[in-house]
Amino acid sequence: MIPRPEDAATAASLQTARQLLLHRRNASGWWTGRLSTSALSTATAVMAQLLASQQTSSVAERSRLERRVVGGLEWLASHRNADGGWGDTELSFSNISTTMLVHATFSAVNAQQPPLFHDGWRTVIADAQAYIDRAGGVDAVIRRYGKDRTFSVPILTHCALAGTVPWNRVIPLPFELACVPQRWYAAIRLPVVSYALPALIAIGQAVFKHRKSFNPFTAAIRRAAIPRSLKILESIQPINGGFLEAAPLTSFVAMSLISCGQLEHPVVQRCLQFLENSVLADGSWPIDTNLTTWLTTLSVNALAANPDGFPEELDCDAIRSWLLNQQYRTVHPYTGAAPGGWSWTDLPGGVPDADDTPGSMLALLNLRRPGEIYTEAERQSLEAAGEWLLGLQNRDGGWPTFCRGWGALPFDRSSSDLTAHVLRAFQLWQDRIGLPTPACAAAMQRGIAYLSKQQRPDGTWLPLWFGNQHHPNDENPLYGTTRVLRALAVTAGANSPATLRATTWLLDNQQPDGSWSASRELPASVEETSLALEALADILAHSTASENSSLSDSGLQSRMLSAGDRAFRWLLQRVDTCTVDTPSPIGFYFAKLWYFERLYPLIFAVSGLNRWDAVRNRTISATIPRFI
Repeated sequence: MIPRPEDAATAASLQTARQLLLHRRNASGWWTGRLSTSALSTATAVMAQLLASQQTSSVAERSRLERRVVGGLEWLASHRNADGGWGDTELSFSNISTTMLVHATFSAVNAQQPPLFHDGWRTVIADAQAYIDRAGGVDAVIRRYGKDRTFSVPILTHCALAGTVPWNRVIPLPFELACVPQRWYAAIRLPVVSYALPALIAIGQAVFKHRKSFNPFTAAIRRAAIPRSLKILESIQPINGGFLEAAPLTSFVAMSLISCGQLEHPVVQRCLQFLENSVLADGSWPIDTNLTTWLTTLSVNALAANPDGFPEELDCDAIRSWLLNQQYRTVHPYTGAAPGGWSWTDLPGGVPDADDTPGSMLALLNLRRPGEIYTEAERQSLEAAGEWLLGLQNRDGGWPTFCRGWGALPFDRSSSDLTAHVLRAFQLWQDRIGLPTPACAAAMQRGIAYLSKQQRPDGTWLPLWFGNQHHPNDENPLYGTTRVLRALAVTAGANSPATLRATTWLLDNQQPDGSWSASRELPASVEETSLALEALADILAHSTASENSSLSDSGLQSRMLSAGDRAFRWLLQRVDTCTVDTPSPIGFYFAKLWYFERLYPLIFAVSGLNRWDAVRNRTISATIPRFI
C-alpha cells in the first residue's frame, strides 16, 4: 500500500484547496466563475454602440451610448501592451486581429465623433498602427485564419466600417445560403463554422451593401434574400439578445445591420440591450457572459475525486436538480440540435455541445456514490444525452462540437479532446448503470479507433478548444494528451501501446520543479500541471488493477509515482502561497480567440490533488515501491 500522507501541513493544504473551491459557489450553491475581460470584446462592443449613437434620434439614448463608448475606450487605452498592440485578454500577447479591431475603433471615434475623442489617444492610434504595419495588416489577418471566414471577415468588416480598411479587401459572404433548409447546411459547406450563422447573415448583408457586386445574377439573389434571412436571424436570436452569450458575435451582428440602416430592427435593439446589460463596471466587456454549467460540472467532478467523498456543505440534491433542468428538451432553434444536450451556460444564448454534455453526464453520475440508486428522471436524462451524442458522432468515429457532418472547417471537425470526454462519460455510465443499447458500445469502439488514428508520432494528441500562447503554433499538446489518456485509462486500457507512448511523452516533458506546460521548455501553469497530475492518477489507478501491467514492466510506473508526487507537492506549494488560483490564458472561445476563466486553475488543481491523494491510498501491486 502507498500510505496516505499523514503530515498535518499536507492535509491542511488539501483541505484549504477544497474549501477555496467551495467558497467560490454562488448564492444558489453552484459555480458561476468570472471570465476574462477582453480587448476584442470591448472594441467590437464600442464600435456597435458608436454606430448606434450616430443614428438614434433619442438624445437620452445617444448620451447613454456615448458614455459607454468613452468608458470602453478609456479601458482600452489603459490596457494596451508595451508593443502598442492588444491581446485578447489582459494576460495575452498582442495579436494582429485584436489590435486591428481596437485601432479601427479609436480611428472611427476620431473621424466620426470627434467630441468623444481625447487628444491623448492619438498616440494610442499611432502606436497601434506601427504594430499593425510590423505584423502585416490585412494580409496577416487573412493568413491567420486561412479558409475559415468565421473571424477574418467580421474583423475586416469592422475595420471597413471604421474606414481603416477598404471594402474591396473584405470577402463577400453568401448570406443567401442561410435561407436554405437547416438540414442542408452541412452539405452546402458554408464558409463559416456552424455557430457563426448570425455573422454570415448580418455581415454578409453589410458587405453586400457597401461593396459593389459585379455579378447582376448574384446581386439579384442576395437582394431578394435580405428579408428572408433577417427573419431567420430574428428567429434564432436568444430572448436576451446575446448570440452565444458572446459580446463579439453580438456586436458584429449589430454593427453590420446598423450600417445597413437597420438600427430599429428588433434584432439590433436586442443586441444593443445585451451589450448594455453585459458591460462591466470598469467599462469593458468579457468574452462571454459566463460558463456556469461547464464550471459547475467541472467542480462537481473535481470534488467527487476526494477519497473522503463530497463535503457536507455541498448540496448535491440541489445541484442535481438544477443540472437536470439545464438539459435541452426541445430542438434548438440555432443549430437545429435534437433534445438531450447541455451547453456551457444556463443563459438563453447557450448552444448544446459535445463537451458540456459529457461533462454534465459525468457530474450526474458522480453526484451519487457507487451503489447508490439513480432515479428514473436521472436515467432518462442520461439516455437522452446518450442518444444526442450518438446522433452527433461523425463518420470518422470522433465527435465534433455542435453539428454532425460540418467537416470543412477546423472548429466543426471531430476533435480528440471532445471524443475523449464522451468516451469517459459513456464508460462511467456503463459502470454505474449499464449502457441502454448496443449502439452505445459500438460508438465507443469507433471513438477509440478515431483516437488511435489521431495520435501523433511523438505520442501526443492536439485539442480543439484549448491552446498555449507560448507555443509556436498556439497549440497545447499537453491538454489534448491528458484528456485522451484519461479516456484510454478507462476504456482501451491503461497499458495499451498508445497509452505507453503518450505517458512517456508526458513524463519526458515535466519541468525540473515538478510542473508542466504545453511542452517542457515553456512557462508552467497551475492548469497544465493539474491536468497532467489527473492523467497520471487515472492511468495508475486503472493499470494497477491489471495482473500484467506493462507500465510496471517498462519502468514507467516508478517514474509516474515520482513525477506525480513532485507535481502534487508543486501544487500544494501554490495553495500555501495563495497562487493556486492564478489563471493563464488557456482557452479558445472562437478560433484563436483566447480567454481565461478565473476558476479554471482552482478547479483543475482540486481535481488533480484529489485524484492523486486517492491513488496514493489505494492498495495496489506490491511491485510499486513505497513513496512518500
